[in-house]
Amino acid sequence: MNDYKPVNCGFHDKLEAIATLRRTSQITYLTEAGETVKTEGKIIDIYAQQGADYCKLEDGTVVRLDRLQAISAGGEKVL
Repeated sequence: MNDYKPVNCGFHDKLEAIATLRRTSQITYLTEAGETVKTEGKIIDIYAQQGADYCKLEDGTVVRLDRLQAISAGGEKVL
């Protein structure tokens, strides 16, 4: 994954907290095709694979962390 840009540790920690607390989040991200998607759901997993970090949503959607554009949970803007 040559173009992956690691996210900062503080942001990664906040995402893990959201996942652990099972908070519903409003998430905006870019697809691999460059399309902007807005969705709402719970992050159920955060993991590393092949040199990049990802989050998995309860509906099965997987988003590479550096493609996240905005995320808020419980009224708190995380990104």
